[in-house]
Amino acid sequence: MSAELELAVIDRIEDGMFAVLIVGETEQQYVLPIVQLPEGAGEGVWLRVRFANDTLVEASIDAEATARARARISEKMDRLRKRGRRL
Repeated sequence: MSAELELAVIDRIEDGMFAVLIVGETEQQYVLPIVQLPEGAGEGVWLRVRFANDTLVEASIDAEATARARARISEKMDRLRKRGRRL
């Protein structure tokens, strides 16, 4: 993986100890101890990350990307709920 900052999402937390990140356009998956993530990071949170030789060297929460994703999901859920009421 390159040494440039990339966008990543925390896909899930496993066993309360490990975070599965999906990184960049290639959707490379990394499993990292959650202690390596910034405070406040959890499932569905978007990060700006930098890896060097497959080692996380920098991570910060991208609040704007997280808010956009949550709004998009909320809109989709609203549409699904409305569609379900019409059946």
